[in-house]
Order: sequence, then structure tokens, then C-alpha cells
Amino acid sequence: MDIGRSRLLAAVARYGSMTAAADRLAYTPSAVSQQIRKLEGELGLQVLDRHAKGVDLTDAGRAVVEHVAGMERELAALEEQLEHIRGARAGTLRLGTFPTFGASLLPFAITSFTARHPGVSLTVRSARLAGLLELLHTREIEMAVLWDYEWSRLDERGLSIQQLLLDPTRLVVSAGHRLAGRTGTGFGELARERWITRADRHPVVDVLLRTCQAAGFEPAVAFEAHDYQEAQAMVAAGLGVALVPQLALSGVREDVRVLDLGGQAPVRRIMLAHSADRAPSPVGTAMAKILREVVREGAGSATPRRADGRKRRDDSPPPH
Repeated sequence: MDIGRSRLLAAVARYGSMTAAADRLAYTPSAVSQQIRKLEGELGLQVLDRHAKGVDLTDAGRAVVEHVAGMERELAALEEQLEHIRGARAGTLRLGTFPTFGASLLPFAITSFTARHPGVSLTVRSARLAGLLELLHTREIEMAVLWDYEWSRLDERGLSIQQLLLDPTRLVVSAGHRLAGRTGTGFGELARERWITRADRHPVVDVLLRTCQAAGFEPAVAFEAHDYQEAQAMVAAGLGVALVPQLALSGVREDVRVLDLGGQAPVRRIMLAHSADRAPSPVGTAMAKILREVVREGAGSATPRRADGRKRRDDSPPPH
């Protein structure tokens, strides 16, 4: 059965005659009549009862028109839903992130996104770099926030990558440390320090080794922490000092101080990635725009913050 001819029959029923339907649809009456005859041939049933005063629907004709009306409603509902998806007012977004970004800038982006796009179902997955790459390749997430350093540039085939920001490395010392009253230092003053670093070959271990070796010494590691808050606690206790990415300093203890290293420590590149063969959805494009806005505004990252969320007064804002 031809759907177009069925809809033409519905127009005849709506406007009362084949002549009126032809006039409204820019057909000739004979063309309308011919299409209705073809429909009857397809169905093997008469859909119009033709008489001197016009036409009436037969039982078969009424059944066709009722179903066409249902299809019209479904098509209208589908178009409305597609328009919502097109305008990022509906749909689903699956986003990947890594812990320090998830604990610093991402909450600002999520708050803004959900306020602007309340009809979108947002799911966030947090993982380390290898896990995020796997989730992207298996399409379990649409897009992900990733990172790399200059000695391990991410050159992953099949990914489209855009830089979001550069995340500098800071030095964290205890409040009683000899450098605690300073806003910055150089690595030449740190050769005799003991270091708090991360366990399980975390990337910051490479940052520490490469930076110390470039300054001419090997770091003496006093403790391997499993997260940055644990590292801060060991620093506060005076066990050593630590290198920490800026994004990991969204909550700074009262008993530690954060120092700038004057560009002597590596900078981490933060990026947004999606599959190169898959154009971002409207909701993905909307999230990417918000992430760039949050980064540009520097929400929560420009100045180290105390654990209660207030900016520290004893540390000068580090350069962007």
C-alpha cells in the first residue's frame, strides 16, 4: 500500500471532496481520482463510494483514514522529538573524565550543562587514561577529557582531539617548611628535599623524576601516596614535599602551602577527545562549548583553594 496515496485519501475525507482536496494540495481533480483508483487496486477494496452528490468513505476507506491519522500523529511526535535532539533539549550524553579534572573543573561544567539542557540524560565515567581510551574506542562514551605530557604526546589513531588548557605543576610544602613563606622557588633549592609522590607508577612519578634529573639530582622518595589528598596529609606532617598538578589543588589543607616553580616543572596538556569517524551529537557540541567556557573563566582553578572551598589568602594566584 502506497503511504502517499493513503494520505491523499485522508485529505479527501478531511476536505469533503476530491475537488477540494485537489485544490488544497495543488493537484488536478483527475490526478486525485487516478491516485485513489490506484490505491483501491493495491488494496483490492473500494475506499470511496462515488455518487451524484460527491463521495463517501467506505468501511475500508475509514480504516485507512483512521490509521493514516495515527501515523500523522506519530510523525508529528517524532519531528518534535528530533527537534529537541537537534536543539540539545533532549538526548543522552556519555562523558569520560579523569579524577583531578572531575574534582576541579568538571562540576562547574555539569552544573551549567544541566541548567541549560535539563532534558538531556548525562552520564559521567571516571577512569585513568588507558581506561578512557578504551571507553572511547568501544563507544561506551561519546567524548572524554584526556591529558598528556610533552614526552608522551597522545597520538591515538581514530581520535579527534582539541586542547582545553595547560595544567601547570606546583610544589606543595608544609606550613612549617623553610620555604613556606615564599610564593615560588626553583629546583636548585630542592636537591636535599625528601619527596612525597604517587604509587603504582602514577604519571606524576615521571614528572618528579624528569624534573629532578634535569636539575641534576635524584629524588629521595619518602612516601608513595594513593591520592593527592593523602599526599597533602603526608606533606603537612613534614614527611616531605610534593609535586602536584594545579587541577589537583581544588581543595588545599590549611597546614600546607603551594609554591610556583617558575616554569621549571612540566605542564600537563588537558584535551577533549571524540572518535574521528563520529561527529559530535548536538548535546556533545553543547557540552564542549560549556567546557571551553569553564576553562576560559578559570572557575575554581586559578587560585589554590582551602578544603572549605575559600581561596587561600597566603598564596599569590599562579599564572595561567
